[in-house]
Amino acid sequence: MMQALASSDDFRSKSNTNLSRSISLSILDRNGNSLSIPTTFSQPYRFLIPRDPNMLIPSMIKQNLTSFNQTPHQLIFNLHHIDLQQTEHLSISVHIQIQPLNLSSRIPAYLLIYRFDQTPQLNTTVQLIDGWSLLCPASLNSDIYQHSIDNQQTIGHQSLIFGIRELNTTEFVLYCSNQTLPISNQPFNFTSDYSLRVYTSGCYFFNEQVKQWQSDGVLVGSKTNLYQTECLSTHLTTFAGGFLVLPEPINWNHVFSNADFAKNKTIYLTVICISILYLLFVIYARYKDRKDFEKLGVMVLDDNYAEDQYHYEIIVVTGHRRHAGTNSNVQFILSGDKDDTKVRRFSNSKRKIFQRAGIDAFLMSVPKALGSLNYIRLWHDNSGQGSSSSWFLKYIIVCDVQTMEKSYFICQKWFALEKDDGRIERVLPVANDYEKQQFSYVLSKRAYHNMSEGHLWFSIFSRPPSNYFTRVQRCTCCFVLLFVSMLLNILYYDQMQQAKSIDTSQTSLSLGPLYITPEQVDSFL
Repeated sequence: MMQALASSDDFRSKSNTNLSRSISLSILDRNGNSLSIPTTFSQPYRFLIPRDPNMLIPSMIKQNLTSFNQTPHQLIFNLHHIDLQQTEHLSISVHIQIQPLNLSSRIPAYLLIYRFDQTPQLNTTVQLIDGWSLLCPASLNSDIYQHSIDNQQTIGHQSLIFGIRELNTTEFVLYCSNQTLPISNQPFNFTSDYSLRVYTSGCYFFNEQVKQWQSDGVLVGSKTNLYQTECLSTHLTTFAGGFLVLPEPINWNHVFSNADFAKNKTIYLTVICISILYLLFVIYARYKDRKDFEKLGVMVLDDNYAEDQYHYEIIVVTGHRRHAGTNSNVQFILSGDKDDTKVRRFSNSKRKIFQRAGIDAFLMSVPKALGSLNYIRLWHDNSGQGSSSSWFLKYIIVCDVQTMEKSYFICQKWFALEKDDGRIERVLPVANDYEKQQFSYVLSKRAYHNMSEGHLWFSIFSRPPSNYFTRVQRCTCCFVLLFVSMLLNILYYDQMQQAKSIDTSQTSLSLGPLYITPEQVDSFL
């Protein structure tokens, strides 16, 4: 029995079976009862498991090796590192595909060596390798060399490092005919570049007892390719094939051999400009952090009396609009069921208050409790110069320090002669639950919080002073993420060429340089 696609295992198991069909094999007697006929790997059950026909196969990645010929080096092999991503119960096979490019009169032959978990070394004095293969023109298949390392060899290993060098004319004649290991101390010299693709595959059976895919007693066969997995098994049950095309590893040999400024002006200038921009941002962020530090703490109103022992904390939130802050003198009366305050004034001799997008906290003392609050009456004297005379108030929170009961007074209006209704005095009643859930208030409050605290880039400029995550720290995180994203983009560089290589004339959607195929949409869904 064959299913359309195998079930995906827990993401931590890394089976990658969701790109494969699954098949169930069993032998029945004449009564329909299942028979258990174990065998060995010398005479195994052999079967092919096709992959998802809609799967998009990534193109091969070009390796620019001829550029090494222009600079002196002592590298005998061009090395590649692979993270095997294996788990205890899931072993994988590794398949290396090499396609020679820019072929002249002679098709190049290669020596491939590999070693698990360590760097392979092969010269006349040191021979530290776990395996090797000669890739000669006789073994070409559709202009591609392929070497496979089965899952028996990879068991217990977490990485594979393999090296490639091109055989010279003498080695080509001597060793391709008798398939013996050529050993040389000479640095490699590639007459042409090659493209590389590395993928892993696995053969798994579904263990009904633990509800997991496992690879015990199953081998990956030599007929495995991009479109199917050959499995060799000693028992019969439900099987599936794992498949994963590994991203292109960074070729550090190529990076350091071409790291001079003349060959990489754009890269160096980009990094230098971003670093200078980072320093400018840090200087600005450090300056603003010092200013924020001055705003911390609750300000005691100048008109408090020492003998008054009942206290209220008043938090005033000024809007983000242009010229929302004010230099005018703001006064208020707070009214409750039991008492009203006299005319009080928001003031502090040590720092500036009511700045744009500012949050100011004041401590007010009164002779006795005011009871349940009813309203707050606010006004200013319009004494500020120019645009600093008007004020946009978002809302006020009054907290009874003794009972910790909070009252909200929502405004969202201007105190200005030249704006809105031209009023500089307003009475704000205590907001009920319905008013605190109104769309305009919630949107304003959430938008402020998400932009000033949640958004990493914008919060550099609008971070609340009370937040412990400083602007300098936010700035550093932003630029670290920028550099990391630039580094990760190396793995997907030139993917547009891969999309263009697919026949997109009939079945894809083209949006400028972007190509979206049905296979990509299906894989995403």
